[in-house]
Amino acid sequence: MSVKYVAAIDQGTSSTRCILFDKTGRPVGVDQLEHEQIFPQPGWVEHDAMEIWNNTRTVVKGAMNRANARACDLAAVGVTNQRETTVMWDRRTGKPLHNALVWQDTRTIDLVEKAIEAHGSIDAFRPATGLPIATYFSAFRIQWLLQNVKAVQEAVTEGVALFGTIDTWLIWNLTGGPSGGVHVTDPTNASRLMLMNIETLKWEKRISDEFGIPVSILPEIRSCSEVYGHTVEGGAFGGKVPVAGAIGDQQGAVVGQACLHPGEAKNTYGTGCFVMLNTGTRIRHSTHGLLTTVCYKFGGKPAVYGIEGSVAIAGALVQWLRDNLGLIESSQQVEELARSVEDNGGIYFVPAFSGLFAPYWRSDARGVIAGMTRYANRGHIARAALEATAYQSRDVLEAMIADSGVELKALKVDGGMVKNELLMQFQADVLNVPIIRPKVAETTALGAAYAAGLAVGFWENEDDIAANWKQDKRWEPAHDSSARTDLYAQWQKAVKRTLDWIQ
Repeated sequence: MSVKYVAAIDQGTSSTRCILFDKTGRPVGVDQLEHEQIFPQPGWVEHDAMEIWNNTRTVVKGAMNRANARACDLAAVGVTNQRETTVMWDRRTGKPLHNALVWQDTRTIDLVEKAIEAHGSIDAFRPATGLPIATYFSAFRIQWLLQNVKAVQEAVTEGVALFGTIDTWLIWNLTGGPSGGVHVTDPTNASRLMLMNIETLKWEKRISDEFGIPVSILPEIRSCSEVYGHTVEGGAFGGKVPVAGAIGDQQGAVVGQACLHPGEAKNTYGTGCFVMLNTGTRIRHSTHGLLTTVCYKFGGKPAVYGIEGSVAIAGALVQWLRDNLGLIESSQQVEELARSVEDNGGIYFVPAFSGLFAPYWRSDARGVIAGMTRYANRGHIARAALEATAYQSRDVLEAMIADSGVELKALKVDGGMVKNELLMQFQADVLNVPIIRPKVAETTALGAAYAAGLAVGFWENEDDIAANWKQDKRWEPAHDSSARTDLYAQWQKAVKRTLDWIQ
């Protein structure tokens, strides 16, 4: 085989990266750019989709240069992405019709409340879609755009509007855009719209009709691992390369962490925090506030499902300390500041900036810092911010264990925050299980590379993926820690203080 690498485009909430991986799963070329976070009103979060596309082209060239690679060196390209973020564009011009509405955006709260009132339950669509009615999911964002943006309304009437999550937007542009771009998505992203039947993996017209969303604007649902098209000559990759993988970021981490058997779980610590448990080919509907989702579908093989708990604010809270309060100059400084104190000083920080996600699903909640006294200082605030991520992860994992009946033996972790050793040790203490970090921490991108590489034979099968996984570090829980008893009880009290804030 003359090809050496598979490229992965990892388009996240705060930045876009391109990483080239060799056959051992080792990154050999990386480039990354942040993009602007746009906050037009409280609770509204937007991205400029054209900025994301331009950044994608830049980081692709950067990663190729760093690896000294050409298009002929690449077996395939895979894409992974922030999932529920919604883009609408004109297929003739390739121009977005509005800024992308980000998965954290809560402007659809009125639409959500009307839907709950009409159906009398938050779980009305759960049997078909696996999802509760919440601002998190894309269908409400599409509905909002259709109702509020004239350019979107006109494009739909003229039959030129296209919708996509970011994977669809990038694949369409990579494969030619207005000149013949492929309009596709995969089941992991499609399962986050609240429009796909989770069993048939097809759009549920009954639900799309209720939302007033024409099926004609939705992309074709294909597997996570197959050739959708090719990059264009003269594009960022410099030639034709098969675009052969698409997978949502958290599902990509499941694959990158080699959680390929039922009962295996991972937690990704990024802008948000996302725990996913592989449940195999069996669909398990949650009764404890979690999501039923598609983990992955490789080619013609059956879909593999999972249970997921999503936390909206994790690394984003550290960014907030940096950008909004100026407590730190860089995100990396938060650990040093948190280590300047022995404990949290009685401070509990519940970052319900966009409401509470799993397992609560309370859009009326807002952020709270509880337990303040004059004793508290900057270090206590920083430590409480880190501890909030660990507590939220425990909330999700307790619900997950109750749903699945599977006892957690260990937790594989990945994402930007796993470099924070104070957080990882505290997470082990709170959960009372070992925390395991892999040698390749960028598992989201690696999962997209695996999906693309499997489609073209760069990796033969899932055994190759499992063989590549290696442990980097393991944190054992303290023998007798108050973190999992007294401190967690105080956290639960603080969570209650966030509720019923928005009328």
